[in-house]
Amino acid sequence: MKRGHRELLGPGRLVLHVRGRPGPSALGFETASGGRLVLRQGDRPVLLGRSVGEGCCPELYLHRLDGYRSPLPPVRSTDMRSQVNWPHRYARWLEEADGTPLLEGRWELARRGRFEPGVWTEDFVSEWPTGRLELSCGGGWHGVLPLRRLSAPDAARVKAYRKHARDGTLAPVLLWWVTFLDGWVLIDGHDRAVAALAEGQVPQCVELTQVPDEAEWRRAAEEFTEAHEHRMQGLTAHPGTLAAERQRAAAEEAYADTLADLPYGVPPSRFRDLPGGAAAWDDLAARVMFQFPRD
Repeated sequence: MKRGHRELLGPGRLVLHVRGRPGPSALGFETASGGRLVLRQGDRPVLLGRSVGEGCCPELYLHRLDGYRSPLPPVRSTDMRSQVNWPHRYARWLEEADGTPLLEGRWELARRGRFEPGVWTEDFVSEWPTGRLELSCGGGWHGVLPLRRLSAPDAARVKAYRKHARDGTLAPVLLWWVTFLDGWVLIDGHDRAVAALAEGQVPQCVELTQVPDEAEWRRAAEEFTEAHEHRMQGLTAHPGTLAAERQRAAAEEAYADTLADLPYGVPPSRFRDLPGGAAAWDDLAARVMFQFPRD
């Protein structure tokens, strides 16, 4: 794939313009009627899900299958001890890899080390292979979903990573923000996440998020500007007063802040139709239930 243009947004943050991947992505969600859902990597299904319930608080019952493969190469200890710019490194690896969520458009990669309470504890889906997510109700689910079975904290590779965690040199894990989940899918670094948690740390992360294409955010900017100008006309009814000037200043500041954020907003998740529809999902689910009858 041709190297994409990069917008540098400051230390630890960039936007990658992906070209040459018109879609569908090699790692992507497919849907069918009745709340049925499949996450597929290439031709291989790696997750089955079905939402249950209506209104505010639907629940997603899921079952992950063996076979997911990280699209990134292994991270070497020498790299972790060097001054690597991980968002740039991961951007390059993702461009060169198969089995990723990337498709044509703009993708932000940003360092992240702080999360709301619960993201890496009760909302970290450490059980395998099943899980249950509450997708809505106020703050939403807002957790982390691994795509493979987690290693034990005393596994050899995890123990090596735990030393890096204690030394402050552990490479960040790669998370993919998925809007409809209101949470993250763990793309790379399962053992590093386990190591950090075993050392009582919140895993350091690089967050991968799809952001609007230029045409999308410029169209939104035009609509927002038109609404802002209409509002500002309404604030000229009492010019010269202190209250009016404060209102105008607050409106201009809010307008500027919103306009600056539009190129980096998060669009809705993109789905493709599951080939074969509900019948194909039911066939997959029946085979999974045959292998795991207690699920």
